Amino acid sequence: MVEVKVIAEIGCNHKGDMDIAKELIQVASKICGADVAKFQKRHNRELLTAEEYSTPHPVPENAYGATYGEHREYLELSVGQHKELQEECRLAGIDYSTSVWDLTSAQEIVSLKPNLIKLPSATNQHFVLQEYLCKNYDGEIHVSTGMTTRDEIEKVIAFYEKHGRAKDLVVYACTSGYPVAFEDLCLMEINTLQEKYGDRVKSIGFSGHHLGISADVAAMAIGAVGYERYGKGKFEYIERHFTLDRTWKGTDHAASLEPDGLRRMCRDLRNVAKALEYKQSDLLDVELVQRDKLKWREEKHGANIREVS
Repeated sequence: MVEVKVIAEIGCNHKGDMDIAKELIQVASKICGADVAKFQKRHNRELLTAEEYSTPHPVPENAYGATYGEHREYLELSVGQHKELQEECRLAGIDYSTSVWDLTSAQEIVSLKPNLIKLPSATNQHFVLQEYLCKNYDGEIHVSTGMTTRDEIEKVIAFYEKHGRAKDLVVYACTSGYPVAFEDLCLMEINTLQEKYGDRVKSIGFSGHHLGISADVAAMAIGAVGYERYGKGKFEYIERHFTLDRTWKGTDHAASLEPDGLRRMCRDLRNVAKALEYKQSDLLDVELVQRDKLKWREEKHGANIREVS
């Protein structure tokens, strides 16, 4: 059976509130059945230029501060708070992870020793940061490929091969946008990654910023078929943004799933995963019962048989 892990990308949808962050963890685990609760870590003075830090948020209605820097600081959690969230995840029975956007954040999150750390599409060309992870972190390293050229993707893969860490690398098909129109999802890029890099990396994933859950089920099916077709590139992760309320103030909420949406996605992925199998025999046990009742057979109808030429 196909086995896909679901990452609930909480990101900054906690609105800087630890109580909300913990509730998101509990709901993702207990109600939705997700496998990983993932946050984000930024050191804003390192990540932003002085001008970017002091400029007003481009969408004022989403701002939590007078400047973009103040907005980002309001949403930022300390490494101590992340350690607290990691413990909350442990108690809730869900894996903890974080996306890191800069070197300082990477150093802080590495100190927590999570099972996986994510590089968002925006930082997949930040090789000083990635070199630090290669040398100082033993877990899985996940990298998204949104807004990244094919040459840049190749550069990423080659970098991890050079550092002996490609077999710990999970590469995600992704289109960067919030939300992404269906015609821009380009799900067949999953097969492109499998064909080109499936024997060079640990596995392949899909990170979606679209509406609804149908595309995620399709992504899993495409990944499962691609893995069988190419004999490489196991499809292992699906990541979706997660919030308690899509109408909350903030950039990511509109492209996120609410609890019932994430719950239904986890359910549908696991049900469809069971269905992605070949028949192990001509007739399954469930068919034998129906065949005995319903199948038109010569011995049942005897003389009523007419030969059709």
